[in-house]
Amino acid sequence: MQVIIVSDAAEGAREVADVFERVLRDAGAVVLGLATGSSPLAGYRELIRRHREEGLSFASARAFLLDEYVGLPSDHEQSYHRFIRENLTWHIDIDDAAVLSPQGQAADPIAEADRYDRSIAEAGGVDLQILGIGSNGHIAFNEPGSSLASRTRPVVLTESTIADNARFFDSREDVPTLALSQGLGTIREAKEIVLTATGENKARAIAQMVEGPISARWPASCLQLHPAVTVVVDEAAASQLELTDYYRHMRRVAQEESLTSRS
Repeated sequence: MQVIIVSDAAEGAREVADVFERVLRDAGAVVLGLATGSSPLAGYRELIRRHREEGLSFASARAFLLDEYVGLPSDHEQSYHRFIRENLTWHIDIDDAAVLSPQGQAADPIAEADRYDRSIAEAGGVDLQILGIGSNGHIAFNEPGSSLASRTRPVVLTESTIADNARFFDSREDVPTLALSQGLGTIREAKEIVLTATGENKARAIAQMVEGPISARWPASCLQLHPAVTVVVDEAAASQLELTDYYRHMRRVAQEESLTSRS
């Protein structure tokens, strides 16, 4: 993993957007994996700015969402189908029909999960996946205890995740208890991953993901097995890491080598 420790959310957003811009400019017809929730929002705002002010184009891209609540129609104000459009894709030049997500109202959630997993593979897989992380170490809706080889499937949300998400609904009782989520095995098939987190409440999860043992107790720790992961965290989220001096040293050396290679 490459761990980048930033001073604030704005710097983190630029780092995340830099990864997206490199892949978009290098890969052509790129397949993006998009996360919802609060963690990627600053990065999405920076991508929108670069599209509007610097001409960064998403016209040849396709996108797959990580997850969706079971039971919510796609136009529900808290559906992830709607979230990603309001916070990113309606503001850039990607074709709306190319932004795909699991169907939360499917009559057979298991069959829908299998269909969605196959559709990602049929698209050639995800070139770049952005992730957030929950305070309990979940990525997408892969809660603690998820198989590290899991595929897209219906999942039961933990009480802590329901409580965390209740702020977006009128009441806790309105939060769905099931979701369709890409599995840890599905996510790890992305060619490149960027994960972003801010705040002290994410510090333990980040430490376990980066430096802890690989364990279903901390689902994000499976990313240690991936060959191309960039972790962008602020000082607070990095506060429980033990090797911060080394990560900063690695970053300085990488920047110096990049500068040398361009001179």
